Amino acid sequence: MTVLIVDDNPANLMVLRHLVGRIDHCEPITMPDAPAALAWCRENTPDLILTDYMMPGMDGLALIQALRAMPHIHDIPIIMVTTSDMKGVRQSALEGGSTDFLTKPVDPPETRARIQNLLKLRRAQRQLREVAAQDLVIRLSHIAESRDPETGRHIERMAYYARIIASSLHLGPEIEERIFLAAPMHDIGKVAIPDHILLKPGKLTPEEFDIMKTHPTRGAEFLQDSELPLLRMAYDIALGHHEKFDGSGYPLGLRGEAIPLAARIVAVADVFDALTSARPYKAAWEVDRALDFMESQRGLHFDPVVLDAFMASLEQVLDIHTRLRDEPLPRA
Repeated sequence: MTVLIVDDNPANLMVLRHLVGRIDHCEPITMPDAPAALAWCRENTPDLILTDYMMPGMDGLALIQALRAMPHIHDIPIIMVTTSDMKGVRQSALEGGSTDFLTKPVDPPETRARIQNLLKLRRAQRQLREVAAQDLVIRLSHIAESRDPETGRHIERMAYYARIIASSLHLGPEIEERIFLAAPMHDIGKVAIPDHILLKPGKLTPEEFDIMKTHPTRGAEFLQDSELPLLRMAYDIALGHHEKFDGSGYPLGLRGEAIPLAARIVAVADVFDALTSARPYKAAWEVDRALDFMESQRGLHFDPVVLDAFMASLEQVLDIHTRLRDEPLPRA
């Protein structure tokens, strides 16, 4: 967990950094003044903030007020460090959004206990939100699937494929589970595509395909601006799963590692399942033919490292392919 420490005194920064660094699973981030802390928080979300009150320019009170105005920081615990005679400042800090206080000179055992308690609170808060996010993602995935019932068990299979690839890349259990839950959101933007295009059994006209190609941006619009890691990953996947490694994809034409890793993983999982599944307008490809095609797209459509991870896990992929096979499509 990340603890942001803000103090203009280098000695105080060193002491607090040392205390935080000795707490298990804590990473201290130090900033010498309020403007630097605000700039960092615009791009990052700490789990706890410690700030001194007496700082030149913007003091701790003004910093807390500015932080609380940021949507992703509004409920992050903040500890203000004051002297013992600053009761009026403490009252103002509480009204402005401070969660707790430490008194100078800080007492190491007390400081450690207060930090640990607030981090436990933050951890519980995040777990509750992750559960709520998982429930939301599952419900939205069902909505997306209901709009396009001919895709069968596509969403389920490609989520498993994505998790297998993430495991092969050694991204860790937390990321593997997150991508498994977020991958089904890749086509959530299709809920905004008209039925006469989405459900058309034949080939789309160029004009219809242009409309279909808006589904990544529409999906991203549904998922944007969340502070929850699961929904942020779902956003990356929805927006980026049709990008190509060589920059020829859409909607942004991103190239290489500018494409979020989760989107590069889902691109491989999605295409393999699309190729090996029957649709009203095409027969399922044999697995070998699909794999040969994907190899031909190494470095073009697909990230070579992600494709290697997929190929290294073919036994697991093919087990899912067999176990979650679609029912044969009815003959016309």
